Amino acid sequence: MKGYGQDSTAHVSHKRDSVMRSLPSPLPDPPFPTSDWDGAPLVGVDATAPNYPLTKALGLSNHKVKIYGWVDVGGNLSTSKNSNAPTSYDVVPNSVQLDQFAIKFDKQPNTAQTDHFDWGFLSTTIFGTDYRYTIAKGIFSNQLLKDNHLYGVDPAELYVLLYFPKIADGMILKAGRYISPADIEAQWAPDNYLFSHSLMFTVDPYTFSGVQATFKLGSYWQLEVGAHAGNDMAPWSKSASLNGLLMARWVSKNNNNSIYGGINSLGKGDYQDQHDDLQMVVATWGHKFSETVHMMTEGYFMWQNHALVGGTVVNGPAKWFDEGVGPGNLIPGTTTAQGLVNYFQILVGKKSKNYLSIRNDLLNDPQGNRTGFVTLYTSHTVGFVHYFTEYIRIRPEVRFERAWAEDVTPYDNGTKQNQFTAAMDLIVRF
Repeated sequence: MKGYGQDSTAHVSHKRDSVMRSLPSPLPDPPFPTSDWDGAPLVGVDATAPNYPLTKALGLSNHKVKIYGWVDVGGNLSTSKNSNAPTSYDVVPNSVQLDQFAIKFDKQPNTAQTDHFDWGFLSTTIFGTDYRYTIAKGIFSNQLLKDNHLYGVDPAELYVLLYFPKIADGMILKAGRYISPADIEAQWAPDNYLFSHSLMFTVDPYTFSGVQATFKLGSYWQLEVGAHAGNDMAPWSKSASLNGLLMARWVSKNNNNSIYGGINSLGKGDYQDQHDDLQMVVATWGHKFSETVHMMTEGYFMWQNHALVGGTVVNGPAKWFDEGVGPGNLIPGTTTAQGLVNYFQILVGKKSKNYLSIRNDLLNDPQGNRTGFVTLYTSHTVGFVHYFTEYIRIRPEVRFERAWAEDVTPYDNGTKQNQFTAAMDLIVRF
C-alpha cells in the first residue's frame, strides 16, 4: 500500500480482496508501484508484504512479521554544476549517489476478516542522501538543520496499527510517526513511478507524528480522521503545533476512477522556531483508460502565517550542493503555494513489466516561502521503467524545468533560470 507525501506507507503487492466491501485491485503491481488507487491504509485488502529475499533468508516466509528492504543508487547529468535544487531527490548534479538504503520491519493486521481484532506495526529506517527530505525536527535532525550533511539516517516510519472490524465496515487506528497523506508520489524509491520527483512534492509535508483513524464505509468510500504535531517535526519539538486531518476516498463502481482528498493539516498554521507548519488542502484523481493506460492527477493549496523566505531553516554550514542556509527574510501575513501534477502511464504490452511514464507539473511560489524564489515553476519529465527481475529495476528519465518570473534564477545555487537533466536509478529489493 502506498504510504504517501506523502502517504508512503509502502507500496506493496495486494492479493485480490476476499470481502465484498473492497474492490479488486485496478492496476498490475509489478510493474506499477502500487496495485490500488491512492488512499492507504485500505481496510479489507491483504496488505501483507511479499516474501522478499531477506525475509526468506531469515526463515520468516510463513510468519506474519516480514523484514525486508532495498538499495537505491541514482546518478544524473545536468546543465547545473553545483546543485540541482529545487529538484529532488537527485540534488547533486553530475554525480552518482546512494539515495536510499532502507530496512523495514512490517506486520500487517488482517483486515480482510471481520470477526476479530488484529494488530500490526511498521518501521522504516533509511540511510542516504534522501534523509534530507524526510527528516523531522527533534528526531536526529541536527544532521541536516545544524550540520547540513549530504548523507544521514532517518527512522522515518514507526507506528502501530490496530484493526477494529466492528467499527463501521472496519477501522484501522494508526499511531506513531507516519508518511503524510496524500500524494501520487511517495518517499520510498520502490513506491514511485519515476526516479525524480515533481517540484510540488519536493516542498510539501513528508511525515506526521500523531494518530489517524481510517473507516471503511461500504465498498466505495473510506474516511480518515486524525491529529498530528505538524509537518516533519516531533511532538516534543518547540515548533510542534496541533493539527487536524480529514480525508475521504471514493472509488467508482467500475473501479476506473478514484478521488482521494481533503484537509491534510489544519491548525494555527504559525511558522515558529525556524520551522514550517504547513496547512494543506489536497486532492488526487486516478483514472484508468484501459488495461494498459492510466493517469493520476493531483492538486494542492498550502498556506502558513508569518513564515520566512525559503521555509524551514538549515543553519549551515553552506555546502556546494546547498548554499541556501540561514534564515530568510520575514514574509508578513499569510504565505501560500499552489501545486498541480499529472502522471500518465503506458504499459508496454499486457504481459510486460515495462512502462512509460510522462509527468507534467507546476508549482507556484508567490512569496518565495517554499523555494526561496518568487516565481512560477514548470517541469516536464519522460521516463521508462524496466524490470530485470521482480527485485531489480532501472528508471532512466529526461527532464526539463523552468522558472518563469523574469530575471529569477533558482537553479544551480541561484544562477540559472532553466535546468535540463538526464538521470537514472537502480533499485534492488532484498
